[in-house]
Amino acid sequence: MCVFNQYLTSNGRGCCIYLYFHFTVKKSEVESLIRIFYSLVERADVRLDNIGLDCNAFQMILHNIFGMTDDVLMNRVFFAFDKDNDNLINAKEWVKGLSVFLRGTFEEKLKFCFEVYYFNGDGYISREKIFDMLKNSLHQQSPEEETDEGITELVDITLKKMDYDNDGKLSFEDFEKAVKEDRLLLEVFGPCLPEAKVQRQQPNRVRENFQRLKKKNKNNLLDI
Repeated sequence: MCVFNQYLTSNGRGCCIYLYFHFTVKKSEVESLIRIFYSLVERADVRLDNIGLDCNAFQMILHNIFGMTDDVLMNRVFFAFDKDNDNLINAKEWVKGLSVFLRGTFEEKLKFCFEVYYFNGDGYISREKIFDMLKNSLHQQSPEEETDEGITELVDITLKKMDYDNDGKLSFEDFEKAVKEDRLLLEVFGPCLPEAKVQRQQPNRVRENFQRLKKKNKNNLLDI
């Protein structure tokens, strides 16, 4: 379970941020992630609540560091991180989001994936959303165009397997039950978590990867 902690940032402003995270064993891991954040935004002397990573910068990180390639899902992951809906990921959202990415429990990842899939909706994954996500996912896997009839058939199969209350849409309860019965369904509508090899890395190793990315894209990391 996540632990509620207070961490005093060393940004010269004395700002306190309160974080739920899994990096409680080593304070240095949290410090490392916060240093990465300020390094990426290149504005460490600005107040914490006035800076952040925009969608373009965040998608570059998801692609280069976490191995994600689907633009649609990367966009949805951005908004899942952006809890205050200000179109920027601040330091608090950065650490909390990476906590799930790198150290999250199965239950936390399950909730995160569902949030990405229903995306600013009413808490349900509708038949239409399932169709769009499967079509996008299949397009990412193969350049050959899948027919709408074939995708509709896949939607029917998916709902038959996962829609336990037969209401034509997936609630979190439906999704949770299906994934717990078959964990391969966790990312059934497309990858929204980092590759397994990245999840196993310690934050300091991830920091090294960020540093390489920063050097490679020195002038293109942020547009604020």
